[in-house]
Amino acid sequence: MKKLIIGCVILLNAGCATVSPPHDLTFIDLSHPIPTFAPSSEDATKPDLSQPVANSTPIAGFFQQAILYPVDKWATSQGHFNSRSILIQEHNGTSFNAPNHYRNDQNSSEQGAIAFSQRKAAHQLGTKQLTGNIVLIDVSTRVKAELAKNNGKPNADITITDFSDSSLATIRASDIRAVADQITDGAWLVGRVGWEQFYFAGTEDWDKSAYVNGLNHPGFTSEAIDEIIKIMDHKNIKISGIAADSFSTDSGQGAKGSDNNWTGSWPAHVRLYQRDILIVENLTNLGLLAQHQGDCSLMVGALNHVGGTGGPARVMAVCQSQPAPAVPVSFTHHHR
Repeated sequence: MKKLIIGCVILLNAGCATVSPPHDLTFIDLSHPIPTFAPSSEDATKPDLSQPVANSTPIAGFFQQAILYPVDKWATSQGHFNSRSILIQEHNGTSFNAPNHYRNDQNSSEQGAIAFSQRKAAHQLGTKQLTGNIVLIDVSTRVKAELAKNNGKPNADITITDFSDSSLATIRASDIRAVADQITDGAWLVGRVGWEQFYFAGTEDWDKSAYVNGLNHPGFTSEAIDEIIKIMDHKNIKISGIAADSFSTDSGQGAKGSDNNWTGSWPAHVRLYQRDILIVENLTNLGLLAQHQGDCSLMVGALNHVGGTGGPARVMAVCQSQPAPAVPVSFTHHHR
């Protein structure tokens, strides 16, 4: 969304700024619901997967499933309040990553890198950085074609379904160059790979989850991250962040690197945080976003917890279906 103004800004002796009517806006929730489970009777800090809350099913992630503790009731003369506690890892499900999520060593720190001690935690992120114009990069058709080789199902074996960084079924440097003219200061690059369909795979086991797929999943490749940085440097701008409907935003090959020691791994995380750029993972409903012809903006509902490295987020897209004509608002200013 190039510019969306709701309301009116009145400038003394200068009239009123133009406004766009709010009724032409569409709001799209890009967040997966967070599965929750009752605490284990043996250890209340562990979830009991045999006691899901409502229709919760486990998801694959970096920590245990979220625990929703029993209701605490507070009675009044007219009824009672329900209140619960939740135990959840910061990077569970649809979540944002703050720049302090990764500490670079001397070898991976680049010229001009922000020192780790100066990198923002969750509570230091401003509203300007948590919002921005969406630049959609849609490679879901190529991903679908690769999945068709195995009846629409991913396989961890790249000889069956190939989502390695040499495959076209992921986000490449050429995809970034194709939208280079849209990449402006404060923009959010949102990658649609069509992977959200595998999110609720029914297991938290990385080795069995179709979503993780043995870290053979599409995302932003290392060359795509290189291209983003080149464009920012060339234009002398800084985007707000990147986001995707995949497990790590990094491609699976990028996430695991070249060996079992994670050599050269996580290029988006390693390179972008030192530039004060955010990451949002595990989006959904990007198909709805792709249907909109008008401009769209991203709004990341980030937890404002002190020192946080990220957190579960309610992420929204705000789209203007068609460019609406500006409505001038005038007033008469009387001098005494």
